[in-house]
Amino acid sequence: MKLMRYGPKGKEKPGMLDGDGWVRDLSQVVPDLTAALLAPDQLAQLRRLDATTLPVVTEVGRIAPPYAGIGKFICVGLNYADHAAEAGVPAPSEPVLFLKASSAVIGCSDPIVLPRNSVKADWEVELGVVIGSTARYVSESEALQYVAGYCVSNDLSEREYQLERGGQWDKGKGCDTFGPIGPWLVTADEIPDPQNLDLWLEVNGRRFQSGNTRTMIFSVAQLISYISCFMTLYPGDFISTGTPPGVGMAQKPAPIYLHPGDQLRLGITGLGQQQQNVHTWDAALIDD
Repeated sequence: MKLMRYGPKGKEKPGMLDGDGWVRDLSQVVPDLTAALLAPDQLAQLRRLDATTLPVVTEVGRIAPPYAGIGKFICVGLNYADHAAEAGVPAPSEPVLFLKASSAVIGCSDPIVLPRNSVKADWEVELGVVIGSTARYVSESEALQYVAGYCVSNDLSEREYQLERGGQWDKGKGCDTFGPIGPWLVTADEIPDPQNLDLWLEVNGRRFQSGNTRTMIFSVAQLISYISCFMTLYPGDFISTGTPPGVGMAQKPAPIYLHPGDQLRLGITGLGQQQQNVHTWDAALIDD
């Protein structure tokens, strides 16, 4: 089941993709797709719907983040051995965790707005994991039972803020618009093996990242189990699981960073594609 939200900011409607790729209007069934609807029993009710009985959305317009009420936005750093190598650091012995601000979250094609004085904005295609059940000290063998679904995630970063501004990654990771999610939330039953998904990212038509989740150092199940030992995970919490090699910071002979006018395209097998245009600082693009 592919769930989504569409429409202008503040006026989003819930939707579902049918088997032919048509967006169906869910607003007569639920007022919105929220974290509370990610619980297994709620998703089971939606799954029983006959999508062909729902109205077709003829003009989708903006594709919004796929659910409202995203809670914690937890990210994993250096989770692909080849990405750690290109960053010039040893592969971690335990997952590296940091948080993005919830205000970073945008839809899959919303504009990326560079923060003021940004000089080293970078890209990272990642598998996003959406929690559907409260998880606390869960075992690795049971961890995937707590997943509502998966999304494409772009963990944008301002590398100068992240690495050269006095410590802590969060200040370079949590900038406004630095957390595009979607286009859909694909429920876990459609992704039987999250460790065999191709990821890719292009900037201005040039392919920079190509990878597969099988090369993660720590699997999705390991990450959920590990994170749940440090904080309770609630429905709607989002985990961005790390990026394969090919980030701008690591390009040779010199790094390549994002500039106004650049266009990003990225995607993951079965989870859809994102496309974003990069803009200079403009509050109007953030606070419609």
